[in-house]
Amino acid sequence: MIKNTVLILTVMLLFSFTTLHKYYLSVTNMQYSEKNDSFQITSRIFIDDLEEVLKERYGIIAELATSDEAKVSNAYIEKYFRTKFAIELNGEIAKYTFLGKKYEEDVVICYLELNNINFTDLQSISIQNEILTDLFEEQQNVVHLKWKGQKKSFVLIKENNKGMLNF
Repeated sequence: MIKNTVLILTVMLLFSFTTLHKYYLSVTNMQYSEKNDSFQITSRIFIDDLEEVLKERYGIIAELATSDEAKVSNAYIEKYFRTKFAIELNGEIAKYTFLGKKYEEDVVICYLELNNINFTDLQSISIQNEILTDLFEEQQNVVHLKWKGQKKSFVLIKENNKGMLNF
């Protein structure tokens, strides 16, 4: 059931990237890199939705993906992520690095990294994603977690914003 829901939501997201979107959806991919002992994280969010939350929450006019983009955009996007996106490893908050962002059509892709993962000692991972749920009641945040040939997906909403995986 969850796999079908995730598939449907992902297809809707892909179609909505090319037209004016009617859905409030983000997609976050977390991929474990054995080479680097890290989780490499990308989060795709509609530009207009992110601009709206930055304006509402911090009072900045970001003008993302334009030549007039506010110079403080990265700092405020990172600040927003730190308040709305959290990862726990074995029950303890893990500190990730905000690497930056890029734009594709009407989507901003944010890059994060969680370094120095000792996978042999990893017993649980918990992801809390409240991106845009404070602004849009209908917001859904899809999280795909991939590690060592395994994959788990979560659809997180305002009332259920945390996914947990035990190893």
